[in-house]
Amino acid sequence: MAISKLARVVLWMVGTLLSFSVMAVSIRELATAGLSIFEILAIRSGVALLVLLVLLAVRPDLRVHALPRRMKLNLLRNTVHYASQYAWALSLTMLPLAMVFALEFTMPGWTALLAVWLLHERLTPSRIGVIVLGLIGVLVILRPGIASFNPAAFLVLAAAFGYAITMITTKQLTMTETTFGIVFWMAVIQLPLSLIGGDPMVFFHLETRHILPAIGVGIGGLTSHYCLSNAFRAGDATLVVPLDFMRIPLIAVVGWAFYGERLDLFVLLGALIIVAGVLWNLRAETARPH
Repeated sequence: MAISKLARVVLWMVGTLLSFSVMAVSIRELATAGLSIFEILAIRSGVALLVLLVLLAVRPDLRVHALPRRMKLNLLRNTVHYASQYAWALSLTMLPLAMVFALEFTMPGWTALLAVWLLHERLTPSRIGVIVLGLIGVLVILRPGIASFNPAAFLVLAAAFGYAITMITTKQLTMTETTFGIVFWMAVIQLPLSLIGGDPMVFFHLETRHILPAIGVGIGGLTSHYCLSNAFRAGDATLVVPLDFMRIPLIAVVGWAFYGERLDLFVLLGALIIVAGVLWNLRAETARPH
């Protein structure tokens, strides 16, 4: 791989890692400042929708991608994704940041299982491996039966399962829809869900202390997916995915620096086991003829 291509992948992944970290810290700050999870997610969707509408205004050629198509699948994808986001955001206010990010990486195991059932894909040894090692990693992180176990961890596991469903439905949507269209309808569908559950006037009740984290959660939510998509576009998944796992140690340092969270060796060990399964499956999938 050329140095310039490698540099592009690394730079896009730096943007991805920083975006996810900013979003996580912003959610916790807004929750600490008294906003509900519904209100926080309303801000996230509202900022995203505002940016997308501005793009539609300055780029008329994008309007064809925002036309309503496959709305049943869009509704399914975004209601499940919204519920998963709610569980993930709530867990950020209840658990150490590193534990949330580590448990979130069980998603590939759930996706492998769902793909066999819903997409009729074959269950290969490496796909079984990612599921088994994922479960072992979860047990190491949660240490069931030990006093330090926190039941709120099940929120993250539920979110990861929901994200796996989102991955399957997104794969189906990408067969006919553009990335802009998928992201646009995500914001359109999820904003009303937040406003129904929270304060519909939340944008008018924001105080000065809310402004910076509100910008962080909105822009971070958009740029994280934008940067990750461009990283995959710039380089192979075998390079991008290992860099994505840097989220776990990075957010552990953020949690330690900003919130005094203990650097838990069991969380890092469990995360390594989960990562090993994902990397094994990724290597096997790359080598397998398609």
